[in-house]
Amino acid sequence: MIVLGIETSCDDTSLALYERERGILAHLTANQLVHEKYGGIVPEIASRAHLKNLLPVFNALVEDSGVGPNDIGGIGVSNGPGLIGSLLVGVSFAKALAFALGCPLVGVHHIEAHILANELAGAPLGTPALVLVVSGGHTCLYRVDTIGKYELVGNTRDDAAGEAFDKIAKLLGLGFPGGPVIEKAARSGDPTAIEFPRAMLHQDNFDFSFSGLKTAVRLHVEGLPKLTHQRISDVAASAQEAIVDVLVQKTVACAEEHDVRHVYLAGGVAANGALRERMRVDVEERSMTYHAPLIQYCTDNGAMVACAADRHLAAGRNDGTGLDVFARGYVSSWV
Repeated sequence: MIVLGIETSCDDTSLALYERERGILAHLTANQLVHEKYGGIVPEIASRAHLKNLLPVFNALVEDSGVGPNDIGGIGVSNGPGLIGSLLVGVSFAKALAFALGCPLVGVHHIEAHILANELAGAPLGTPALVLVVSGGHTCLYRVDTIGKYELVGNTRDDAAGEAFDKIAKLLGLGFPGGPVIEKAARSGDPTAIEFPRAMLHQDNFDFSFSGLKTAVRLHVEGLPKLTHQRISDVAASAQEAIVDVLVQKTVACAEEHDVRHVYLAGGVAANGALRERMRVDVEERSMTYHAPLIQYCTDNGAMVACAADRHLAAGRNDGTGLDVFARGYVSSWV
């Protein structure tokens, strides 16, 4: 079955065609660069851009792939969590297309899609596993006993790590999105220059908190006489080190507690080079196996949605035109 995946949960309009035997047949994404000048996503602008982009991206996808619309056997669309306006645009388009083609439609949980993005590297998800889902909207730990069976074992108490990157980048005048620009600035900085807080690192749980780090960075920057290039680099490197330190230590401790042998990264922040390398080293030192998605499938993308949808469609699921959207919620087991 050829599956169409549609992702519009935030600002990227991304579509992909997937077949289990052949993998990704085509994948196209329209980015919304307009949000950079605001230093964050403006929901109304995002949903209007999806309205403008969806049909042209779909037409280009089928043209480039050589797959005709009638060759599509099923459709998967992100229906939450995310921005309600953006989700409604994608789900409405998916419903209309599924009705026109007479094919089944399934809603895909955005977090499950990020987890299964790891399979796009060519190997099935090894289980039992612990997955750190870390992005602009999520920082959580899931135990995965098998595909479709998920247990939330750690969560952020306030801000997500990706949001912290965005806010810190804005404080330093580096632009948006924050993750890539912080990582770039950090390369010429000293990660030990400033001792930023590692909230909840030594508490007896696997939860996260990054609001205090944002405040600490703001107070430090406000106390500087001048933001020189080197000071910006040192702040970026020290803040990144604090975020990575907490993410890695909490994840590794959780993996040991749950006695799993596979540790996965997922989500947009999984593209961060410092996090990938530190996680790899710490996981492998404990004789566990480390996994991360291909870089192009870390951020929101239609390929991960198509891959996850294939699992649900194979199980006989069809949400049809009754599919609804939701803004918040964690992935629950379906097997």
